[in-house]
Amino acid sequence: MMMVLWGWMGAMAQNATVNPCGPLPNANQLRWQDMEMYAFIHYSLNTYTDQEWGFGNEDPKLFNPSDLDCRQWARVCKQAGMKGIIFTAKHHCGFCMWPSAYTEYSVKNAPWKDGKGDVVRELAEACREEGLAFAVYLSPWDRNHPEYGRPAYVTYFRNQLRELLTNYGDIFEVWFDGANGGDGWYGGANETRKIDRTTYYEWPETYKMIRELQPKCLIWNDGSDRGDLRWVGTEAGNVGETNWSLLYHDGDVPYQMLHYGVEDGDVWCPGETNTSIRPGWFYHDTENEHVKSLSKLMDTYYKSVGRNSTLLLNFPIAPNGRIHPNDSLRGIAFKKMIDEVFVKGSVEFSVAQANAKLYTLNFSTPTAFNRFLVEEDIAQGQRVKKFSLEAEIDGQWQPLKDALMEEGDGLTTIGHRRIICFPTVTATRLRFTVTDAKCEPVIKRLGVYLAPELTADIPDSGEKKSSALHIFFSSPTQMLIDWDTEQTISSFRYLPPQDSKDGIITHYTLWGSTDWSNWTKLASGEFSNIVNNPIWQTIKFSPTKVRMLRFEADRLASGNRMGYGDIDIK
Repeated sequence: MMMVLWGWMGAMAQNATVNPCGPLPNANQLRWQDMEMYAFIHYSLNTYTDQEWGFGNEDPKLFNPSDLDCRQWARVCKQAGMKGIIFTAKHHCGFCMWPSAYTEYSVKNAPWKDGKGDVVRELAEACREEGLAFAVYLSPWDRNHPEYGRPAYVTYFRNQLRELLTNYGDIFEVWFDGANGGDGWYGGANETRKIDRTTYYEWPETYKMIRELQPKCLIWNDGSDRGDLRWVGTEAGNVGETNWSLLYHDGDVPYQMLHYGVEDGDVWCPGETNTSIRPGWFYHDTENEHVKSLSKLMDTYYKSVGRNSTLLLNFPIAPNGRIHPNDSLRGIAFKKMIDEVFVKGSVEFSVAQANAKLYTLNFSTPTAFNRFLVEEDIAQGQRVKKFSLEAEIDGQWQPLKDALMEEGDGLTTIGHRRIICFPTVTATRLRFTVTDAKCEPVIKRLGVYLAPELTADIPDSGEKKSSALHIFFSSPTQMLIDWDTEQTISSFRYLPPQDSKDGIITHYTLWGSTDWSNWTKLASGEFSNIVNNPIWQTIKFSPTKVRMLRFEADRLASGNRMGYGDIDIK
């Protein structure tokens, strides 16, 4: 059993005088950060029109699920390790998933339950039954409302927000999408309406109302009006290796600030990493076989929760009103794998503390491990700028680097939690050193773990292939994959990025090796029409024994760094 240092480190922090360091999180932000993972649920008329964004003229009569079961959603999310659910109460199409008193465009005019249904209420009650926190997404943009773009709509928007914040119990977060203005039905006008997102919604007054009605609620807003939480600049499921929980109070936020935070920021505004378990946010039949693999979900975990963020993972609802079995099975397997690594994979050690910047972890015998975890006491501020890891192997200290880093070669920032992944080493000691910090470090927890073998994909049948793989990049256009043992493989599948053309591989070469020295070309060619149809691409070749693969991007659709949504090797 690993010696978790909560008590020992906590006692040290309490006995020492710790001066605040920069902006500090409030109680709501601390409580939110400890949630670590929670679910998005996307469900609306889009589910029945096979769209991601509705236009606002979709018929409410389309909403008539045969087996809507919010308790199934809550049970699945809880089994998947989620601590709460954020529900799309109203998406851009304007259709309300509760019987709002301020519009006829809602479930009260749908055939489901003869217009007497309320999805928001059913889910809020299901969350309470399962011990999950509940939150709502309310799109500021409304492509159905005739007054959108005019002052009257802002009053309508606040009235609906007040309904959600007063009729459904405690709300832990309100989520305001950044998509605002454009083409829409707008009550039949069928035109383009643009707004100034920095002034139109009069956010200060809306924020004031939220804080009065739900004092423990956090505000997520992708705009210049700073909420309590920030978008990380991508829906791909990752935040920067360097990730400060700080931003500037005023001004627009460029991508770099969103993805990495700001070291000298003047407000505490941590990042929330949002991504979907499928390519799309809403359900589509064509994506049933494109649910993220277990390896991709673990990669997302390491690049979100493991980089001082939270993970907001979307589960779309199928037309029958339930989470699809492919999604639920993969989500539950995800939670089991996290437990395999961070509970069952815990490694026992003792700590010799030289000072607040240096900790040496001692193992009683040579011990194998491949994960390192460290946490700061963020209640005292985010302090660490850089750190290093070294393992004593056969009497020699050797540096350890993060195999998941896309750029740079140093280990930077910690915050609430930082997880470093590296190929398995067998060592007698591990040395953690803070090499640069804004203030005296306050380290709250250290941990060392041995992650088990992880398949590149888990078939829905539950059968497993033994293939402990590690993925890293040796250059912007070259992916390296290695296993702990030799594998016989005959296919390589590539899913391109789903949210951008940048990084999509159009021409490739695939190489295999058993010793890192001698490489055999397995295949090369073109992914035809991949830009216009970015679906899974399959490369087949004769069964070959390999221990490592080199996947080279010979040509990209755009950009200079290869990208991927997922890979699968069989």
